Amino acid sequence: MAEVLEKKKSMLWIRILSIAIPVAVAILLGLPTKLDLGDWVYNLPHVIGGLNTLTSICLILALVAVKKKNIKLHQQMNSAAFVLGAIFLVCYVIYHASAPSTPFGGEGAIRYVYYFFLISHIALSIGVVPLVLLAFFYALNGMIDKHKKIVKYTFPIWLYVSVTGVTVYLMISPYYTF
Repeated sequence: MAEVLEKKKSMLWIRILSIAIPVAVAILLGLPTKLDLGDWVYNLPHVIGGLNTLTSICLILALVAVKKKNIKLHQQMNSAAFVLGAIFLVCYVIYHASAPSTPFGGEGAIRYVYYFFLISHIALSIGVVPLVLLAFFYALNGMIDKHKKIVKYTFPIWLYVSVTGVTVYLMISPYYTF
């Protein structure tokens, strides 16, 4: 009985976090005035780009590891990707709550490519939060069949979000003015 109650409690937390994280990010991004945290925040886009790159690498290594039945490495790489994602989220919120948005300066077709990547990245980053949380929940609770089913969707979305994060960073970085 206690185990069932714990699982229900965990599922409630997954639902709460899946809603609270995007809402909190939207609120912080929409602050009418930016927080003055100092000039160090202007280094965060480079950190964010690096975090997305490392997350992408960890996810690919996790896939390779599970295909080779190296479950320990698979778990380590996914855990690293999860931690990197959490650090990314903190850096992203700090940067966007304290620095003005950088407009994309590209013209022509590249502008459409940039906005396609940016919009799909943002939309899928919201949707992947509950999937990642559920995938970890199932794995940590030994529900491997459910874990396998959900990661068929979670993995490609999470990898896409990470790779497009790097792509968007590389495309916008020439327009940073700080």
